[in-house]
Amino acid sequence: MSPETSMLAALQVPVYTTDCDGNITFFNEAAAAFWGHRPEVGSSRWCGSWRLFNPDGTPLAHEECPMAVTLREGRSVVGVEAVAERPDGTRAPFLPHPSLVRNSSGEVTGAINLLVDLSDREGLDLQQERLAAIVSSSDDIIISKTLSGIITSWNAGATRILGFTADEMIGQSITRIIPSDLLHEEETIIAQMRRGKRIEHFDTERLARDGRRVNLSLTVSPLRDRAGRIVGASKVARDIIERKQGDELQRLLFDELNHRVKNMLATIQAIAAQSLRRATSPQEFGLSFTGRIQALGRAHDLLVRGHMKGTDLISLLQEQVVLGSTEETRISLSGPMVKLEARVAVQLALVLHELATNARKYGALSVEGGTLAIDWSISSAEEPELCICWTEGGAPEPAPGATAGFGTMLIQRTMEASGGTAIIGYRQDGLFCEIRLKLGDAKYDTPAEAALFRFNERIEARAPRTHLDPASRNAV
Repeated sequence: MSPETSMLAALQVPVYTTDCDGNITFFNEAAAAFWGHRPEVGSSRWCGSWRLFNPDGTPLAHEECPMAVTLREGRSVVGVEAVAERPDGTRAPFLPHPSLVRNSSGEVTGAINLLVDLSDREGLDLQQERLAAIVSSSDDIIISKTLSGIITSWNAGATRILGFTADEMIGQSITRIIPSDLLHEEETIIAQMRRGKRIEHFDTERLARDGRRVNLSLTVSPLRDRAGRIVGASKVARDIIERKQGDELQRLLFDELNHRVKNMLATIQAIAAQSLRRATSPQEFGLSFTGRIQALGRAHDLLVRGHMKGTDLISLLQEQVVLGSTEETRISLSGPMVKLEARVAVQLALVLHELATNARKYGALSVEGGTLAIDWSISSAEEPELCICWTEGGAPEPAPGATAGFGTMLIQRTMEASGGTAIIGYRQDGLFCEIRLKLGDAKYDTPAEAALFRFNERIEARAPRTHLDPASRNAV
């Protein structure tokens, strides 16, 4: 074997030679593996492939293959692809590189053909198509740019989030979407890219078409050419506005929780101190203190169900007064929709608990035939005000010498802390209480559009809604 033939045999790519008539004179092992068989040297012509096809799938005769054309026409055939079929039926696309072989006198003595297997290219093309589809359909921003900051690709996700189209942005500087006060970030990013370093989860802002600053999390990777040189950068940016909003909401919730816990502990401490001071026995203290804490607990259950944004007055009344019973026929509720903010709801819960406890122990709900009517309305004044009227009927006479207790003081101080008032008095057949609260930012139906909620509407007894003398004797 000549040195030249030994060199060809050692090559890892398919290569073979023919004489002037196209008879195969040599092929290496890579060529045999590519063809899937070993053609007969000296009798097989033009090409060792079992069968040949054009790229479009039409048959290609061996005498029309690039090697045959080169020998017949005395010229090299460049860039003409073909498909080889092996004996087992598998096919492989390839790019032949046939060249004439001449002796020292310049006479053609044969030809040599090097075959480039394009099977991997098809797989690469398929992979590139899949990657292109992923980039195109991604909800995230995916763009690429040169090291000088010129945008070279712009996907649909970038258009959706920032509003600019690919036609508008490709060829433009990346600084077009960077706020002026953040331009220094681009210098840092490019410096990192030149050093071949990847940047991950870098939170920043970019400008949308309408001028908005969009919160994004960037991942930036260097782009290399075939020689391994860094020629640009690819950026994947995820819209993190929802995460930012979630973080802010979490911070606000923690602050609010801290504030509420402190307030709640102060309230509990005050209730415990006053309950203990007024109690005549440990048992009385236990019952009164436990009841008030349970009232706070029920109010907080309502607030939690409303994500701590407040609760409606109807739910508060049903929890604190009706106590969730659907069979309580002696209590009636009537009034428009009112959504109370959390702080006011907790304070009003304590007031309603004190009134309801008194009604069940000493007032109208402590005797058969006693009734309780709770009506509320909203004033149409410049600063809307909620008025709640608590009217008991058929209640027993208060004990001689009864005076205001801790419940009365708790109600009045609680309402004062909420910026409201509570007037408590006793009429001929029961206790009456008028509570007034400034609504502020609370949600409510205006007087003109209010649709009344009614619970046990058949109870008709109502006391006239007039102010009471704060000095009236009471049993609370």
